[in-house]
Amino acid sequence: MKNITLAAIAFALVFATSCKENKKEEVKETEVEEVVKEASTKKELTISLSPKSDSQVEGTVTFKEKDGIVSMTAYMTGLSEGEHAIHIHEKADCTSPDGKSSGGHWNPTGQPHGKWNAETGYHKGDIGNFKVVADGKGTVTMTTDQWCIGCGDETKDILGKAVIVHEGTDDYTSQPSGAAGARVSCAGIIE
Repeated sequence: MKNITLAAIAFALVFATSCKENKKEEVKETEVEEVVKEASTKKELTISLSPKSDSQVEGTVTFKEKDGIVSMTAYMTGLSEGEHAIHIHEKADCTSPDGKSSGGHWNPTGQPHGKWNAETGYHKGDIGNFKVVADGKGTVTMTTDQWCIGCGDETKDILGKAVIVHEGTDDYTSQPSGAAGARVSCAGIIE
């Protein structure tokens, strides 16, 4: 009888321990899945702006995506005081000295050029104008659900495009680009 009782206790301990191990494995797998899921909904990309058209305009542009919303923050130096335009152009090619290798404005939906969210239409690359103070520094921030980073949707995906800073301002009416002047800085949106 003692042997049967000891055997039953040993069996119960082994069974309880193995159940605990299985629960630990289940928890770990669930935690890993949550971390992977969270990582897949967050993306971040920082690119460097390079001078074009004999300018000295440099800076960085950071794109962050979380839960289908993309935010852009651009910091620039070397600009003249006043207003300047910034756009997303169709190709991540900044090889030409004038930045024109980046092509025209990114316009995957075939809309007329205009101010962002205008009822009359706008390009997905029509970010707009920003002010620069006497020290030559400028900052642009924007948040939208109309862009994504590497999602593969041709009407939203900014990968493979370029950020262009212009010498002048966007008038929001001239077609197809807003008459914003020379391209003074360029950065390809690439990983």
